[in-house]
Amino acid sequence: MSAATERSDSDGYDVIVLGAGPVGENLADRTRAAGLTTVIVESELVGGECSYWACMPSKALLRPVISRADAGRLPGLRERVGGPLEVPAVLERRDTFTSHWQDDGQVDWLRSVGIDLVRGHGRLDGPRAVTVELPDGGRRRLTARHAVAVCTGSRAALPPLPGVAEVRPWTSREATSSKTVPRRLAVVGGGVVAVEMATVWQALGAAVTVLVRGQEGLLTRMEPFAGELVAEALTEAGVEIRTGVSVTAAHRPAPDGPVTLGLDDGSELVADEVLFATGRAPRTEDIGLDTVGLEPGSWLEVDDSCRVTAVPDGWLYAAGDVNHRALMTHQGKYQARVAGAAIGARVRGTPPLDTGRWGAHSATADHAAVPQVVFTDPEAASVGLTAAQARDAGHRIRVVDKDLAQVAGAGLYADGYRGRARMVVDEDRGHLLGATFVGPAVGELLHSASVAVAGEVPLARLWHAVPSYPTISEVWLRLLEAYRDGEGAGADG
Repeated sequence: MSAATERSDSDGYDVIVLGAGPVGENLADRTRAAGLTTVIVESELVGGECSYWACMPSKALLRPVISRADAGRLPGLRERVGGPLEVPAVLERRDTFTSHWQDDGQVDWLRSVGIDLVRGHGRLDGPRAVTVELPDGGRRRLTARHAVAVCTGSRAALPPLPGVAEVRPWTSREATSSKTVPRRLAVVGGGVVAVEMATVWQALGAAVTVLVRGQEGLLTRMEPFAGELVAEALTEAGVEIRTGVSVTAAHRPAPDGPVTLGLDDGSELVADEVLFATGRAPRTEDIGLDTVGLEPGSWLEVDDSCRVTAVPDGWLYAAGDVNHRALMTHQGKYQARVAGAAIGARVRGTPPLDTGRWGAHSATADHAAVPQVVFTDPEAASVGLTAAQARDAGHRIRVVDKDLAQVAGAGLYADGYRGRARMVVDEDRGHLLGATFVGPAVGELLHSASVAVAGEVPLARLWHAVPSYPTISEVWLRLLEAYRDGEGAGADG
């Protein structure tokens, strides 16, 4: 058979999944568990962005940084950890967590659960069909009896600057996979990627400047104090943060030379590398959306079972970043589990479809209980609505804040502990709408808040969830006491 020969799967599959990242893997796992034959199509590495260029390498890089910072806050250790990090060891551990950018283990897992894999670039080819351009130059046409799921994720979006591509900027991929430490790094943006990568590369020896377009500062999708505390710590570590400035031009005159950034205040910034952490775009520009009446390159609007609303007959699903509901790996995996179960229920009729609020086939948490941890020093963790979001949604709320440093467990965790906790309470229904924690090690507090928000647990019942002493989680008791005693600001406070 020649490389140009058209090949086809004679029997087809029940379900075709485009994209073998964590979202695609989870969706395929659920449809296969429902007894449906399933195939995944992947053009890069099985395991996707998270495994090789995002979650895993970034957190592997951050862990030594945070561990050193924690040790530096304890007598008996701070005297031993004052020196620089051993960069080769940090990068090697990062490489280990990416499996050295090899996907053999993930491919073995697919085989073990009975999911087929077709490598190549897959495009929709009309209703319930996908054509795959294979690595050997051939093509294979797959057909789906029941559903096609788009799980192709997102990519870094570069700003529309003249010649920006020619300066070979870093995106999140280069920032998490670089083999060397730049002497000077400019970070453009103020979101999660920007602050985490500023934390990493400053600690590894780079002189880091963060450029933020707006005056609001960092982490603007969280409570304002989160960005303020992270900015304070970054500045103390040696990062320069400049707000209210925009990049208007970028030049790299010599291929191996520095980058010069022109700023809207008339100044210039010279750096050895520049990271643009300025948002994401859907990876849907070349997956055949036009063959089913959709706009190439668009985000895909879905219902709460992740079914694409604009496609008749309900056979097309989209989970993860491509539907633009919550661009986080864990939330995409949650959507995938919901969508896979919904596909199975629609095909088999068992269990019956349940798409009501908090139903088994409804991704309700996308609206009400999205958790997120920013792994800086200090960590910032949040779930549900911020106070501003709750007010904008029309809720009558009370906001209660507590200083985490006043909790015994925090004082034991580190000398000079700095942090803050907030809960946003629905005054009419008596349960949490959101919670935010900022401070060392608060990421592990978040799941208890997620359970409380998603479960809509009444505050009267939360009183009976006794936090262990002396732990940082005792902040829950302090928050509940403050609420009981009438502390906190109301909806207009």
